[in-house]
Amino acid sequence: MTVPASAREWSMGLVGYGEVGRILAEDLRARGVAVAAYDVKLGGADAAPLRAHAHQHGVALADGHAQLADRADFVISAVTASQTLAVAQACAPAMRGGAFYLDFNSASPGAKQQAAALIDAAGARYVEGAVMTSVPPYRIKVPLLLGGAHAAELAEKINPLGFAAKVASEKLGVASATKMCRSVMIKGLEAMVIESFTAARHYGVEDAVLASLAETFPGMDWERQGAYFFQRVIEHGRRRSEEMFESARTVRDVGMPSWIAQGAAERQAWMANLADDGVFGERGTPGFARGSDWRTEADRLLSHLKESSA
Repeated sequence: MTVPASAREWSMGLVGYGEVGRILAEDLRARGVAVAAYDVKLGGADAAPLRAHAHQHGVALADGHAQLADRADFVISAVTASQTLAVAQACAPAMRGGAFYLDFNSASPGAKQQAAALIDAAGARYVEGAVMTSVPPYRIKVPLLLGGAHAAELAEKINPLGFAAKVASEKLGVASATKMCRSVMIKGLEAMVIESFTAARHYGVEDAVLASLAETFPGMDWERQGAYFFQRVIEHGRRRSEEMFESARTVRDVGMPSWIAQGAAERQAWMANLADDGVFGERGTPGFARGSDWRTEADRLLSHLKESSA
């Protein structure tokens, strides 16, 4: 089947119907684009809100990866980093010849290259994507780097739909390396803030620490940034930890020990486990991970640590 020349006529397939997938679905549907989606959670206890969202926005739900890929002119894989290769393996046999496959996931250059080999061997067109900042504030217009032989063609087709895609390189791995190296800084900083601020809170020196940081980095609002970092890690620590494990792999592939990235990955995963255990409140409730003061979450964390050591 021939892929339509205009992206507005494409059948879009989203693999992963989490926060990012739902945002993309909403914005594409608002532009009249046909969208289908599949998520492994559709077969479990968390299916109801996903189905409700799909019904509200006119998104068709597929029964599996193969069904979705078979019907799509353009597949976007937006899952957790650890599932990058598994999704490509599941979709490849059913991909239409000439269809585009955009790998939106925060995975290492090596993982992207492995996924590309599977998709390209099936006769489809793999493009790596690197999302360069948090999606919610920008939605579909989030800065997006594309890479690979088909990157320029895809950017030309999807930008009229609202995407803000730029070509990083025709060589696979450049876009994802940019993302992974950035993540060592950004998500490493998240982990450091949580560790530093919580310890400072325990010792009663948080005001002195914040004052010193403000003097050293006067352009940064550490109170606001601290609250935001706590919020994002509590709510999305699992996804962020997987991304950081991929960042650690990226660093190791250089031949350098990945002490910072690995440590940040473990801190993010640790916070995700605590969030799942209810340390920060009930996940899914309106107030979960929405505190405007990082001290509230640090106090919850410290209280848990005290109880655990008693």
